[in-house]
Amino acid sequence: MRESEQDAGWVVNAQCGDRNAMEHLLRRVQMPLRRYIVRLVGPTAADDVLQEVLTSIARKLTWLAEPRLFRPWAYRIASRSAFAHLRKEKRRRQHETDGEVAEGVAVPVGPPSGDQLRELLDNAILSPACRAVVMLHFQEDMPLADVAAVLELPLGTVKSRLAYGLAALRRHFADEKERTNGG
Repeated sequence: MRESEQDAGWVVNAQCGDRNAMEHLLRRVQMPLRRYIVRLVGPTAADDVLQEVLTSIARKLTWLAEPRLFRPWAYRIASRSAFAHLRKEKRRRQHETDGEVAEGVAVPVGPPSGDQLRELLDNAILSPACRAVVMLHFQEDMPLADVAAVLELPLGTVKSRLAYGLAALRRHFADEKERTNGG
């Protein structure tokens, strides 16, 4: 992967104290991470979470042992921060019920189109945990093994969440088609 090799060079330079390299890395991941975080925590909290993520990346970069893994590592930090934010929000709003969905649906199908993916991610159809898997796999083009590593989940759980997301997408479009056909 050419991109990871380029990032690796910047990471090594940043780890050696090159401020320009650090700024380059942060600028390079800022927009993809923001897009990911917005889909998980919503636009209101995204900038605060992103700021926390970028600060954490800058602080912890010297600990990254394998520079080629910078992007998955950055997504792992973003995932942890986003889910920590969601847990805090959930505790704050304990009186509301959070409709968690079953994640055991095993219905593999092909990838959704770009428009279908955007609609799926823009609606509250999926839980944030499921949305993270769908986004990393389809939007960020990560293999499922990398998604599992980023989210620190077993591969089977990642596959279940992906299958659930695709099944939810099919149900959503079937319901929409039924409504437009006068059903």
